[in-house]
Amino acid sequence: MKAASPEVSLKWVIALRSGTSCEERLVDGPFPVMGAAGVIGRTTHANTKAGSVIIGRVGTVGAVNQAHTDCWASDNTIVATAGPTVSSSFMYYLLLSAHLPDLASKTAQPLLTATAIGSRRFRIADLTEQHRISDFLDVETARIDKLAEARRHQLSLLNERFKGFVLRTIRGQDEPSPRTQSGLGWLGSVPTNWPVMPVSYQFEVLLGKMLSQESSRGPHLRPYLRNTNVQWDYIATEDLLLMNFPPEEQNRYAVRPGDLLVCEGGEPGRAAIWHGKVREIYYQKALHRVRARDYSSPRWLYYCLRAATSLNVFAAEGNATTISHLTGEQLRAHRFPFPERDTQDRLVARLDASARTHEQLKRLLQEQLALLAERRQALITAAVTGQFDVSTASGRNITDGVPTV
Repeated sequence: MKAASPEVSLKWVIALRSGTSCEERLVDGPFPVMGAAGVIGRTTHANTKAGSVIIGRVGTVGAVNQAHTDCWASDNTIVATAGPTVSSSFMYYLLLSAHLPDLASKTAQPLLTATAIGSRRFRIADLTEQHRISDFLDVETARIDKLAEARRHQLSLLNERFKGFVLRTIRGQDEPSPRTQSGLGWLGSVPTNWPVMPVSYQFEVLLGKMLSQESSRGPHLRPYLRNTNVQWDYIATEDLLLMNFPPEEQNRYAVRPGDLLVCEGGEPGRAAIWHGKVREIYYQKALHRVRARDYSSPRWLYYCLRAATSLNVFAAEGNATTISHLTGEQLRAHRFPFPERDTQDRLVARLDASARTHEQLKRLLQEQLALLAERRQALITAAVTGQFDVSTASGRNITDGVPTV
């Protein structure tokens, strides 16, 4: 790339327009309908030519996808078309290097505009150099993408392996005992000395306090937990909100260390145990507080819930026409195997050890995926902006430190 080439605004070298709403969305059709994050359906007409770049305008703001065939660009997108001085493949990489999400409005629903994209300035190489850059990046990004796909596959296998181990343990499949049918299709058989009982026999289940305009203010504002705070085996406390809990309600809605919090909606059954990170805390109606009646382990019930949700037991029970919810009545009535407490504790220790190993391996794979994504982006930016000569360069060192198997 010639160092002396002047910077120009993108609006002078590419055409930018908004996509349009597709009234005819089909399951099958000759043309893909492109949304902010990629293909969202099919249709019988196209409004965008192959080679154009589809950019997320709302939703997945700033996402960049190239149209490999004629398609329909939806109204959630901006369409970029190359002018005579820019090749379509180079335009794609140019837009990937432009950090488009940073240009979105800082509002409750971020919005990206064609004006903001068009104002970005770059030095544009001549067409011959553009083709060299694009060819180089096609090869090198494909190699990085292949590695990333292998890591995603490993992550999927790791998750399935852990789910399988949890389910096998909850079923007592490694216990040296005669077996009997549990009466639950998803659970199958269990050891004969493991009673299968409703949750309410072992735990108190109570729904949290409903949020309202009245409860959002008052003299007894206290932090409370919401559905989004409760993830699998983890409760986030960085963004706690406040609600009014007068003294007469505090015992009813207080969360104590050892309580199991279970999501009613969103991902019904998702759960975590509260360990007392915040001294005084309460909970909202979107959560169930599950408290042991001194016999069974909340940690055992946590793994029972994890096994059931891995098989979509709670989602399958929701009304198909509405968002699935796990009501208090349903949770109390759900039946799980409850062996003797010492058996529960022994198996929970085994499950916890497996969970720690699972999380360590999962974190390692996620770190490698993040590293690959970071280096992919850096390679694209460096090539497009002329930081090295692609005719003599190799991107092989871009994956240094990332195992290839």
